[in-house]
Amino acid sequence: MFAAFCVREPQPGAPRIGFTVPRAMGKAVVRNRIKRRFREAVRACLDGLTTPWTIVINPRRRALDAPMAELRREVGKLFARLGGSSDGRLS
Repeated sequence: MFAAFCVREPQPGAPRIGFTVPRAMGKAVVRNRIKRRFREAVRACLDGLTTPWTIVINPRRRALDAPMAELRREVGKLFARLGGSSDGRLS
């Protein structure tokens, strides 16, 4: 569904989340639609992320047609893994 690149920030603060969608995914309309869908999924799950992280989400083509519930579930899983990792590494 997506790849995520995560770095734990040493200073306290709000998490920073960005999106990269390559041109190979389609024209600007398609890329923007994918980003809007992921922004909404992140917005719904953001309360689960308490520690300061910088996260870059790189969606896959499958994310365009996936149901929103599935996007939210996958983003929620990522945030749960990050919230439970105290040393900054994912297992």
